[in-house]
Amino acid sequence: MDFSLSPRAAEFRSEVRAFLDANLTEEVVATMHRTGTFNDKDFNAALAEAGLLAGAVPGYGDRDPIELYILFNELEKAGAPYDGLAVTMLVAGVINAVGTDFHRKQVLDRLLTGRFNCCLGYSEPDHGSDVAAIATRAVRDGDQWVIDGQKMWTTMAHESDWAILLTRTDPDVPKHKGLTMFLVPMDSPGIEVQPVPTMATERTNATFYDGVRIGDEWRLGDVNGGWSVMGVALAFERGVMGGTNPAVPLLRHVRNWAADAPSPDGGQMIDDPLLRERIARTAIANQVGQLLTLRAAWIAATGGLPGLEGSMAKLYATDRYQQAVGWFQQMAGAEGLLGFDTAGAAADGWIDYDARHSPVTTIYGGTTEINRNNVAERHLGLPRAR
Repeated sequence: MDFSLSPRAAEFRSEVRAFLDANLTEEVVATMHRTGTFNDKDFNAALAEAGLLAGAVPGYGDRDPIELYILFNELEKAGAPYDGLAVTMLVAGVINAVGTDFHRKQVLDRLLTGRFNCCLGYSEPDHGSDVAAIATRAVRDGDQWVIDGQKMWTTMAHESDWAILLTRTDPDVPKHKGLTMFLVPMDSPGIEVQPVPTMATERTNATFYDGVRIGDEWRLGDVNGGWSVMGVALAFERGVMGGTNPAVPLLRHVRNWAADAPSPDGGQMIDDPLLRERIARTAIANQVGQLLTLRAAWIAATGGLPGLEGSMAKLYATDRYQQAVGWFQQMAGAEGLLGFDTAGAAADGWIDYDARHSPVTTIYGGTTEINRNNVAERHLGLPRAR
């Protein structure tokens, strides 16, 4: 089996790496972690100006999902502020797949400048991962819809110009069948955004919708057809658009730390045989996660929707990430519990950061439990969990 990239894809990887060398500064990374906003519109706009952003939209232009995977793989490995961009390009892909000319002109064209953002309005406080049970209502009023409800974990809502919002439009049919998806302008009257701190440095939000009125032109897909639109979005979200190589920056920080850190047994930590074994095991796991993600990208490139394969990639990568963080924090000792800007922190605080960030990766993009159910039911043929 040949896992090598095509000459065109390899050239694209070189272009992305060259862009990162020229544009990803220490200031950009520091601002991301200081503010908790993993998004930088100037950085995104520079990507667009370099001709790298339009190709990040699934199904748009002359680039394929392999190159989409390459872009986000390189951004993730470099530790760039790509979260807001990934969500925005995911929504752009949904618009390109199921949107109207209105959506493409009013939203998609603007997203491709890098100066605009979208957020995901799926989860709710009372329903968690059971997205189909949402209660946020959209009631038709002539040629408008009136939206009332609230969403949780709407990361980047404070930066976003639109939200892709899943609503209930028919409470009298089975829960999967009474849903409708909308693009909602975030400057609409009646929307409130409240910050929600996390144990990691990322900021997320709770959003509230009180009598928000939008025209029917903002509907994505058919009335009561929101679950189908949701399926398109999830297929893009899991795997291909980042989130499956989070241990690559961790490994780089650990390697740099171990080269200078003294070992309790004398010498440097990099010479400790247990640490060397764990570094090697993490490097292998990173490679496996990359190949699983590349598999999902290949399926998308050949016309499929890699929802199942994306679940597999995300499950493996996030589990191995948590394992690696535990290993390295244990070997760093007390200094591995110290964060950024703390004297004596192992790896300048990056090990502590990853220890707090790794649990978050098992939640966004579909929780570990949901992804396991997806693999169990669709791949192993086990009974439905509910």
